[in-house]
Amino acid sequence: MSQHRRSSAVRKREILDAARKLIIRKGSEHLTVRAMAREVGLTEAAIYRHFRSKREVLLFLVDDILDTLVAEVERVSSGPGGTLERIGRIQEDHLSEIEQRRGMAFLVIAEILSFGDRRLNREVHDKLAVYLERLGRLVADGAARGEIREGTDPQAVAILLFSMIQGLVTLWALDDYRFNLSAGYRPLWEICRRAIAPEPPEDLP
Repeated sequence: MSQHRRSSAVRKREILDAARKLIIRKGSEHLTVRAMAREVGLTEAAIYRHFRSKREVLLFLVDDILDTLVAEVERVSSGPGGTLERIGRIQEDHLSEIEQRRGMAFLVIAEILSFGDRRLNREVHDKLAVYLERLGRLVADGAARGEIREGTDPQAVAILLFSMIQGLVTLWALDDYRFNLSAGYRPLWEICRRAIAPEPPEDLP
């Protein structure tokens, strides 16, 4: 790789890191090309050499965020413990990351939806589908081992797990991040866990 390309990749990463910091500090509505340029110490023209618009920055952020979420699912899925334990661990890891970044991942997705751009929405949908497929695969594998209730729809569980976090993060942001996100999630996960746990065997006569 040439020095020019390496420098371009480094600069793009600096811009994305600046965008993250701005979203965490001020929210995605305050993310502008001017603000990113000021954060990195570049001109607006220099930002446009790497990203065509704020929308493109957000799309790159979502791509990076979802890659991280997928990596967490795959790492925990291949680790020790039963299926329910591993699902719980994945959600805990997600919540820890979300609390550190003030819900940036889910709020950026909501911001992209507000644009009403069908092409952008489709790209985010396709990236989310990969994450949901990986999570659903963990549920399906658990069902095959008898660790998940028979007849459970793995994809429906994956969507439910994602939706619980998305909804809770929205409420958390609206409440100015005041309540404990992990504490708010525990009763939701307990309801879900009981619903998908294998039924206990009937007592023998």
